[in-house]
Amino acid sequence: MTTLLTVSFWLFIFIVFYSYLGYGILLAFLVKLKKKSSQTQTPPQYFEPEVTFLVAAYNEEQWIEDKIRNSIALDYQKDKINFFFVTDGSNDSTPERIKNFPNTEGYHIELFHQPERRGKIAAVERVMPFVTTPIVVFTDANTDINRDAIKKIVRHYADPKVGAVAGEKRVQMSGEASGAGEGIYWKYESLLKKWDSQLYSAVGAAGELFSVRTNLYQPVEKDTLIEDFVMTMRIAERGYKIVYESEAYAVEGHSANIKEELKRKIRISAGGLQAVWRLRSLLNPFRYGVLSFQYISHRVLRWTLAPIALPLIFWLNWLLILRGTDWTSLYTFIFWVQVVFYLSALLGWVFEQFKVKVKAFYVPYYFCMMNYSVYRGFMRLVAGKQSVVWEKAKRA
Repeated sequence: MTTLLTVSFWLFIFIVFYSYLGYGILLAFLVKLKKKSSQTQTPPQYFEPEVTFLVAAYNEEQWIEDKIRNSIALDYQKDKINFFFVTDGSNDSTPERIKNFPNTEGYHIELFHQPERRGKIAAVERVMPFVTTPIVVFTDANTDINRDAIKKIVRHYADPKVGAVAGEKRVQMSGEASGAGEGIYWKYESLLKKWDSQLYSAVGAAGELFSVRTNLYQPVEKDTLIEDFVMTMRIAERGYKIVYESEAYAVEGHSANIKEELKRKIRISAGGLQAVWRLRSLLNPFRYGVLSFQYISHRVLRWTLAPIALPLIFWLNWLLILRGTDWTSLYTFIFWVQVVFYLSALLGWVFEQFKVKVKAFYVPYYFCMMNYSVYRGFMRLVAGKQSVVWEKAKRA
């Protein structure tokens, strides 16, 4: 019995370590090895096909005019870029602000609007038949894109093996737990995505900024919760690569507070678990090789086994101490490390309630909140309570 407990304990520790740190270490090593053994191809600096820049906006009157200014300021030939704004379901002034925005002469801007709100997926799917350009770039209404983002993205499509290009999401840092935790998380995520892309293919894309070949676009199921991820992974499933372009980035404010960030994380976790099932064919490494390895290591473990392993590690650790072995002192040390970590997370939560800024507690707090959201997301998914028409998390 003790042997079973010991094996299980170390197996769960390995799963958590590998999911959050070990894969990153291994990935960095593999990328370095690949660079030594092969020549890296640099994408052409000039490759400017026609592009459609598609913005899905729901009740974004606070941000939409800034978004239009940011969009038409992009460094791309006017006659080669179409701006599509779809505002389905918006019942504020968003459509009118787009329609009446001044000084857009020479720009091809189209507004698509219908009163019924059926979610972002349905809105995008409704507009896609009007896209006639070979490349379509998707972005959110509440983000700012850097000026040469489109050029940096489309140059990768000179390679016929590239089916999608993911831009970088950047979160404005702040002294609040939600902003600091989210910002640190996305910096690490961005590094992993960059290495994934260098090894073989990025694992999905974030909706803040990504693009696909128009002829590879396929509608996803209408109840899909993280459509950007599923859409791009299905392109990878068909044998194309997803390139990660860190020089094309979308900047957005952090969640207004930790409650809003939790709401966002629960939705993403529910969507991640849904995606694991719908993309289950990618779990076969004999068919998909490196892509399966990346997908399982970077995404699947974080959405499934790692959150389950965390409480089991604590419980098994306690049982091993009670049984007493030659390794009891080591197990005792690990147990108290866990206690300190979870107490730090608890203090992070308490300090957040009282708006006390102690950054040392933000990382454990955000880590625990992120894993807790997986349980909440699973319950919402099973209960059928997570709709594609969600209440947006408020941004600072």
